[in-house]
Parts: sequence; structure tokens; C-alpha cells
Amino acid sequence: MDNLLKKELISYLSSFVTEERVELFQTKIKERSRHLTVVLEDVFQSRNISAAMRSADCFGLQDVHIIENKNKFISDKTVSLGAGEWLNIIQHNKTKQNTKLCIENLKKQGYQIIATTPHNSDITLNEVDIENNKIAILLGTELTGLSNEALSLADKKMKIEMHGFTESLNISVSAAICCQNLSNKMRKSDVNWKIKENEADEIMLNWLRNTIKSSKEIEGKFFEDNGKV
Repeated sequence: MDNLLKKELISYLSSFVTEERVELFQTKIKERSRHLTVVLEDVFQSRNISAAMRSADCFGLQDVHIIENKNKFISDKTVSLGAGEWLNIIQHNKTKQNTKLCIENLKKQGYQIIATTPHNSDITLNEVDIENNKIAILLGTELTGLSNEALSLADKKMKIEMHGFTESLNISVSAAICCQNLSNKMRKSDVNWKIKENEADEIMLNWLRNTIKSSKEIEGKFFEDNGKV
């Protein structure tokens, strides 16, 4: 679909929701970012994935990558509170090398891969350079953390500084802390972190589709009326 037709479709679908809803979407899209993304590797408990998704949405991150090697992703909507409707969830579950392929693909997109680990870390969360690199934060499974493969492929290993006796946090808590810290740092920086216009249109279109009942039928009518069927 070319950009002009996409904008026309957005305008058409917008007529099926309230003006307040459209204005809300237009406000929120200006706060979304792909400069920072979260990657969850083989997380076992669905509520932890859903809580991480919720944090990503709350702090304006558009993409969440889910690597499924042993554990399959099932969203817990009671925890995510529908955050999945507003995010791009990219699942990596097609091969035996899901971790490797996910990380390599993110590197090709210009992301620096930061693996979270309490052991043998290079930097702390506060030392992550958000201005000179797009950042992908990797978080691992509940009991053992990230795989050796993920750690070896990462550009840097990062720890969240703690001052108590317990050396690790729940993964969903770690995700929330990372999203809050790095999102705030990003928004205070001079980096151009906002979504590009053509990507914003695609996101807006998906938000409208997820909001409108019978959106497929309504969209089909649009294309029929415009001779695109």
C-alpha cells in the first residue's frame, strides 16, 4: 500500500471512532520510539512477559521482541491490560537458532545489544549510552537468566546496581526499571528518537484496526469503493 492510500485509509477508519480517540492516538504516536527496544529470551511465565509488555507501552517503546526457544509465548491480558494492542510484538520462534537470528537482525538494524546480567558485567544501567546508539535490552528466563549464546553475542553486559543482599530482580521488575531509566534518559537527550512518519502511519493504522469492531469488513468496503479489490 503506498503512503497516500495509507493516509486515506487512516482518515476513513478514523471516522468510525470518536474524535477524542483519534486525538489520543495522535498524541501518543508522537511519544513512541524505536530507538530503544526490549528483547525477552525464553521467559517461562506469561505474566512476566505481559508485565514487561505493559512497561514497554507505558514508557512509549513500540517494539518488543520475544525469543521462544523452549517456552512459548502466551499473553496474559489480565496483566498486560491490553498493551499488546498498541505494541509491535515480534516473535522469534521459527528455527533452532532464534536467539542468534534475533540478535543478528537487530544488529543489522543498528541496535547495540545490551545483555542484562548480575555477573561479569561491563557497565551499569546508568552508564548505558543512549545517544550514540539505538539500544536493545536483553532479559532472560526467570531462573537462569540469559543463555550463554545471548551473552556471547551481546555487545555489552549490564547490571542494575543494587545495594541489598538479594543479587537479582524479577524479570518484569528489571524490564520496568530499564524501560523507565533509559526512556527518560532518551527523552532528555538530543537524539532523534521519535518514530518516522511512514512508520507512524503504519502504527496508527494498526491502532485503528485494533480499536474498531469489524475493521476488516470496513476496510474491505474502503478498498472496494476505491477500486482496489
